[in-house]
Amino acid sequence: MKEGIHPNYREVCFVDLSNGFKFVTRSCANTKEMIEMEDGRKLPLFKLDTSSESHPFYTGTQKSVDTMGGRVEKFRNRFARSVK
Repeated sequence: MKEGIHPNYREVCFVDLSNGFKFVTRSCANTKEMIEMEDGRKLPLFKLDTSSESHPFYTGTQKSVDTMGGRVEKFRNRFARSVK
C-alpha cells in the first residue's frame, strides 16, 4: 500500500442529540470535543442530529403520505368539475 494517502482512522464516539444514544466506531471525522466513556477512555466526540435510533424510517414511525390513491388521481378528482 502507498504511504501517506490513507486517512487517520481512530475510535470516535457518536452521540445522537435527539435521544442521547451513543456508539463508538472507527472514523476520520474532524472533532473539537472529547468525551469520557464509562470505562474511562477519552474519545473524540461527534454530535449527530439523528441516527438509526431516532430516524422515523428505522424506528417504524414513518407515515405514508400517499394513502388514498396516486397524485394524478387526486389531481383529477380535485379539478374534474372545472374541466368542461
